[in-house]
Amino acid sequence: VQLVESGGGLVQPGGSLRLSCVASGFASSRFGMSWYRQAPGKERELVAGISSVGGGTNYADSVKGRFTISRDNAKNTVYLQMNSLKPEDTAVYYCNRQTFALTWGQGTQVTVSS
Repeated sequence: VQLVESGGGLVQPGGSLRLSCVASGFASSRFGMSWYRQAPGKERELVAGISSVGGGTNYADSVKGRFTISRDNAKNTVYLQMNSLKPEDTAVYYCNRQTFALTWGQGTQVTVSS
């Protein structure tokens, strides 16, 4: 049972990235799922979440209007589309279940810099 994040990289301010979180060993469709991030020297923070039923979403104020969380249950994958990226979005991004959280994976590094 694990989650594997990917899709990070180096991007210029204003650019876009799409992160993927692939679940294995369980059906991610049965759980609300969230993306988190941790910048150097800071605590991990919630970025976005999506419910298991109805697909309702919620976002941190700092990313509203720029980030979109979605899920493809057939692929057991949750996505985070990130647009209009800012240097302050630089962090390691992680995904996890909203309940019965799993051990944190390695995450994927996002660096926004010119």
